[in-house]
Amino acid sequence: IGVETSLRYAIQMIIASALVCAKRKGVEVEVEDIKKVYSLFVDVKRSTQFLVEYQNEFLFSEMQDNDADMTDART
Repeated sequence: IGVETSLRYAIQMIIASALVCAKRKGVEVEVEDIKKVYSLFVDVKRSTQFLVEYQNEFLFSEMQDNDADMTDART
């Protein structure tokens, strides 16, 4: 994870995974703890990918469409 993202994100994942482990009263952080945290918190790359995939469903795309309609109405 650290190689694909950033060291900061990897450290935050370790800390959050340790908290998940403590919550389940575990002694050692397991892969399942890391998977759970990974599914809850996204890194910059996955966040950007999400925005690109769903950009048409966000409000700012409607604003761009309205701007285009207003430009067409003026001409």
